[in-house]
Amino acid sequence: MSKYRWIYTTWPDAALAQQAAANLVSEGLCACANILPGMTSVYRWEGALETALEAVMIVKTTAGKASALTTRLSALHPYDEPCILGLDIDAAASSPGFLAWIGQAVSDGD
Repeated sequence: MSKYRWIYTTWPDAALAQQAAANLVSEGLCACANILPGMTSVYRWEGALETALEAVMIVKTTAGKASALTTRLSALHPYDEPCILGLDIDAAASSPGFLAWIGQAVSDGD
C-alpha cells in the first residue's frame, strides 16, 4: 500500500468544488485539489438513466489523511450519495519531489 492517495470526486459545479477544495487544503487534509469543470456524467440513479454536467475534483493526500478527507468530503458534498473514490499512488511511477511535497503539505505523522 502506498503512503499517498489520489481521491477522485464529482461535484454539481466548479464553484462548489472550489469551495470544498479550499476547505480541504485550509484544514490540512490535502496538499492540493484540481478542479476540471464541464464533465458530462451518464449514469443510472433510482432506476432512471440520467445525464448531468458536473465538475471533477482530483485531490492529492497521504494515506494517513485519506479517511478524514473522505469523511469531510461527504460532509461538504450536496449529493445524497457522492462519488468519492480513493486510489493508491504508485510511488515508483511518480515524481519523488512531488510526493515529498504532498507529505510536507499534509502533516500527519506518516
